[in-house]
Amino acid sequence: MDTDRSRRGVRETYETIGAHFAKTREYAWPEVEAFVDDHGDRAVGTALDIGCGNGRHAELLAGVAARVVAVDASRELLAVAGERVPECVALVCGDASRLPVRGGVVGLAVYVATLHHLPTAEARRASLAELARVLAPDGRALVSVWSTAHDRFDAAADADDGFDTTVDWTLPGGETVPRFYHIYAPAEFERELADSPLRTVSFEVSSGNCYAVVESEGKGP
Repeated sequence: MDTDRSRRGVRETYETIGAHFAKTREYAWPEVEAFVDDHGDRAVGTALDIGCGNGRHAELLAGVAARVVAVDASRELLAVAGERVPECVALVCGDASRLPVRGGVVGLAVYVATLHHLPTAEARRASLAELARVLAPDGRALVSVWSTAHDRFDAAADADDGFDTTVDWTLPGGETVPRFYHIYAPAEFERELADSPLRTVSFEVSSGNCYAVVESEGKGP
């Protein structure tokens, strides 16, 4: 399967399951709430939510930023998000590896549970480079991925490399829809961040997810 077709397949998956998926994702993640609490106490002009889904984290960012750009590949999910986010949130249908945002303007960004859905290593690397491009000099972002540390996977959490897989989503009528994931080994995710134009400020593994707070490369300690 070529890259374009794979991206289209991921997008079509969430067009199919979007309405049901959104109903199961009502509340902001505690890790995102903590990140916004820690970094939202200064003036934030533009915030960014990559893979915004139903808008739960864009809504949170709207409480600390003058404007929020919320990007998702699924129009179905964006339609749901439009019902809950305030007017300061601009909902944009777009690709995480080609962000529709000017460089150097984002003061705060959330990129959770999305990077692992990009279907190629090249797309994932391009996406991290795009995040670096749009972050302001003092901007920070929270990036999360599903990892081999999760207890549903047999792979050893201390392995150097992750793997590709699919995880089924079951619709109310019983139909199952496979969703693509790249399951990151923690060491692999740390390595991928180190190879990107981002600097890792903090890194942790919690409840089977890797979380990294990152900023533009070249910052002092």
